Amino acid sequence: HTVEFTCGGWGTNTRMGTPWNPWDMNRALTPGGSSSGSGVAVAAGMAPWAIGTDTGGSVRIPSSWCGLTTLKTSAGRISNYGMLRQSQTLDTPGPMASCADDVALLYHVIAGPDSCDRRTLGLPETVPYAGSSKDIAGLKIACMPQHERTGVAAWVLDAYDRSLDTLRGLGAEIVTIDLPFTFAQMMDLCGYIMAIESYANLREQVDNTSLPLDEDVRIRIAQGRGITASDYLSALAERDEWIRKFDQVFRSFDALVTPTTLTTAVPLEDADQTTSPAHFTRFVNYLDLCAVAMPNGVDGGGLPTSVQVVCQRYAEAMALRIAVAYQRDTEWHLRHPEIAP
Repeated sequence: HTVEFTCGGWGTNTRMGTPWNPWDMNRALTPGGSSSGSGVAVAAGMAPWAIGTDTGGSVRIPSSWCGLTTLKTSAGRISNYGMLRQSQTLDTPGPMASCADDVALLYHVIAGPDSCDRRTLGLPETVPYAGSSKDIAGLKIACMPQHERTGVAAWVLDAYDRSLDTLRGLGAEIVTIDLPFTFAQMMDLCGYIMAIESYANLREQVDNTSLPLDEDVRIRIAQGRGITASDYLSALAERDEWIRKFDQVFRSFDALVTPTTLTTAVPLEDADQTTSPAHFTRFVNYLDLCAVAMPNGVDGGGLPTSVQVVCQRYAEAMALRIAVAYQRDTEWHLRHPEIAP
C-alpha cells in the first residue's frame, strides 16, 4: 500500500490500511510516505529491495523511519514512463534497500535513457557500478546552518552530529555554510508546485465528491484548484532562478548533509495530516538535486534515525560514494527490527 495518489508524507492510507512500521509491533507508528508499503516490506525482510517514487521525500521519509538506505535520483535519471503522475516536474523514482551497495546495484539496473520519457535523453552518463570507492578523503562536506537545528528532536541531532564526526574521521572536511534559503521556505515553494500539478493530473477524481477518496488527500490536492496558468508559469520561473542561484553555492562543496526527518517515527494517532514531515527533503526535489538517506543511529526507544547526503544534479555517484564510505565505517544499516513469528 501507498498513500492514495502518493500524496502524503506520513504514510497513512485510511481506506486500504496503513502499512505497519515493523520497528514496533505493539503500537502503530508512522511508516513514512508516500512509498510506505515499499519501505515496510524491505524493513520487515519481505523483499530485499523496492522501488518507490519521490516528489518531496516519498522514498527518503519511509527509509528514515524504517531504517533503510535509499537514493533520491535527479529528474530523468530513471524513467517515469508508466508511473501515476503526481508532479511531472518533481517526480523521480528511486531504489530502497538495506545498504548503499544494494541501492547502487539496483540504481544502475534501472537508470538510463528511455525513448518513452524524453527527460531521460541526453543526460550525462551514469558511472558504472563496480563497488563504489570508500575513499572520501579530501571531499568538502557542508553541514546545515546552526539556525536550522531548531525544532529537530534531540536524538536526531545527536545522531547527525556523530555522523559528521564519522565523515570527518574518514578524511572529509566539514564546513559550515550560509544557505540562500531556509528549508521551510523551500518546503512551501515545492508544495506549491506539487499542489498545482497534482490537481491538474487528478482533478476529475478530487472534484467528484462521490468517490471514496481519503479526505486528507483530497484537501491536499485541492489546494491547486483556482491557481492560474500565470501563477503556475511564474512558479516554474522562480524555481529556475533558485536552481541557478543554488548551483553557484554548491560549487564550493561536494555534498550537503542534513537529518532526513525532524523526528523518528511517531505514533500513528499523532500524525498531523495538516502538516508534512518533509521539512528536510522537499528542497532536494525543488532544486532538482540527488540525495541518499541512510540510518545513522537510534532514539531512546530504539527507533532508527537517518541522515541525508545531498549532492548536485546528476551526481548520484558522489552521493553513493559518501554513503558507502560511511556504511563501511558504521553498522547502523545492519540493524533490523525484531518481528515475532
